Amino acid sequence: MTPTPVRTLGIIGAGNVGAQIARRAVEVGLDVVLANSRGPESLEELIAELAPSAGAATVTDAARAGDVVVVAIPISGYRDLPAEAFAGKTVIDTGNYYPEYSGPVDELEQPGAPTTSELLQRHLPDASVVKAFNNLSAADVTTDGSPAGSPGRRSLVVAGDDADAKAVVADLVDRFGFDVVDAGALDEGWRYERDQPAYGVPRDRADMTAALAAAERRTERAR
Repeated sequence: MTPTPVRTLGIIGAGNVGAQIARRAVEVGLDVVLANSRGPESLEELIAELAPSAGAATVTDAARAGDVVVVAIPISGYRDLPAEAFAGKTVIDTGNYYPEYSGPVDELEQPGAPTTSELLQRHLPDASVVKAFNNLSAADVTTDGSPAGSPGRRSLVVAGDDADAKAVVADLVDRFGFDVVDAGALDEGWRYERDQPAYGVPRDRADMTAALAAAERRTERAR
């Protein structure tokens, strides 16, 4: 079944990643509702740039407004997300764990730690979390997309436990200009986290598939 096209993205976090996703979303014809921890008034400059297709809101209202909600905040802040506002939503986790920059997260420091997306899913039990847009630099979101069928088209990876949610996100990734490789369930998201072959390197679909297969899970996270 063809997924219903996304019309509005709620974006939580307006740093490099959130802002670039907002810019690309507007370029491909979507509306965006942005929120951050500092309040809607802090987003006036970005909203003016993206007008008339963008608005600012509280985190709760941005989550409720989006057909799909993008979480683009450091994973260390996941507990601050109001879980009830995300109920029934497809949620894209763009996060990567860099404790040296945003501080350690106890749950991610333990043996057998979950991925960032699994941790977010536990916090948002009534949402469907899909890991995507985490294995490319923020700037590449607006520069590296190309039409479907283009030779060497860059690919991005998705992982999630809800097949319908993954289909919605895969369609969005394609609209942004990237081929899609499905890594499987959410607990396979480690395959394209930091320090893995699939992380941060532009690859077409075949190369990305091979990079995912070459991933090696470490017992201790690299610093």
